[in-house]
Amino acid sequence: MTAITDHQDRYALTNELHARPFPTLGTGATALYLAVKRPADAARRDRQADLDHLLALLNHFGADHPRPGATHYSGRIGGHGIKWESHTEFVSYTLFVEGKVPDGDGFDLFPEKWLAEMPGVRLTSAMIRVVEKPQDKARLARILKEDFVPESLAVSNVLDGAAIIAGDFRIDARGQMNFQVISAAQTGSQRIGRIVQRLCEIETYKAMSMLGYRRAKEVQRQLGNIDMRLNRLIDRMSGAEPEAVLAALLPLTAELEALSAQSAFRFSGTRAYSSLVADRIMVLRERRVGGRQTFEEFMARRFEPTMRTSEAVEAQLQNISARAFRAAELLRTRVEVERSAQNQQLLESMDRRADQQLHLQKTVEGLSVVAISYYAVNLATYAVYPLAKFGGLSKATLTALLIPPVIGAVWLTVRRIRNAFH
Repeated sequence: MTAITDHQDRYALTNELHARPFPTLGTGATALYLAVKRPADAARRDRQADLDHLLALLNHFGADHPRPGATHYSGRIGGHGIKWESHTEFVSYTLFVEGKVPDGDGFDLFPEKWLAEMPGVRLTSAMIRVVEKPQDKARLARILKEDFVPESLAVSNVLDGAAIIAGDFRIDARGQMNFQVISAAQTGSQRIGRIVQRLCEIETYKAMSMLGYRRAKEVQRQLGNIDMRLNRLIDRMSGAEPEAVLAALLPLTAELEALSAQSAFRFSGTRAYSSLVADRIMVLRERRVGGRQTFEEFMARRFEPTMRTSEAVEAQLQNISARAFRAAELLRTRVEVERSAQNQQLLESMDRRADQQLHLQKTVEGLSVVAISYYAVNLATYAVYPLAKFGGLSKATLTALLIPPVIGAVWLTVRRIRNAFH
């Protein structure tokens, strides 16, 4: 096997599968999660700025640096574990605290200046507490009632009874989402870490999907105006001049194309992120707890309608674009047909003018023969008359005799010239 040459990326691609391990957390730990996104054009942001900001945090705590160009990092700062990941549109930080976070939002564990200089805005942040499952069901019910808003609370027993997860998907007074992982006594730290990671991903991908909903509402307002203008132009197609309608339709088509180009990335991202939300919930293998709604049911009631709105607006945009394209094609066809008819009329008119010119040419040619013959006969009469005296011919007789051959010679000469041109 030593003689086989490996692909240049074999080891890098294999190591990528193991580059983002799940965290390990015990009962009583707290995970502080923060996702940061640039306000605009986040997919094409300067990723080195994100990495430089991470390095500034690591330098503050004297921690080891990731490799150059890294997209993920795990280490320790200030006695706590930290995980950093750079994604297509956002950057995430997760701080793992062994124990309960003191009063506050938990982000006072980060340097205040470093937070203020964050290259982006907060997309979402969450505090996820890992607590031990109480034996008393009444005690569990009190915990859920005291820590969450009952109306939107989602609770599930996950991973075959390994833990109970709870969250109300509301932002509290500290600007945080709150989740709890109520772990069974026999659940290992790695399994708890996987559950915490899934909760972070569900919250982040939900937030990213909702950006598509906001964009959909903006596009929907614009489409209402565009659709009204398009309908008016379509109504004019049967009566007005097609060139005028086409001239008014082309800017509308260009506006639709620009709107599609501006929205395509967001809509495709929304579909991808929403499918990730469903996937992350599915792998938790939820079971109902005490008749309360599960995470899947919460998403079906609160989240899925917004995603269907985004899909409906995307379909509406495609439908209006297709209608505008078909209308433009019909108008172009009508213009081409009318121009073809005009060209046919022009050709027929040119044929008639050519026939007229041919008749006129023949008329002019006959007149030319007469005129040239007149002068030629006179010249010939003067040239031959001295010889005609010896034959006793008068000038009139000589002229009469010269007319036929002169006219014939002139006619043959003109015909030969015309044939040479043809």
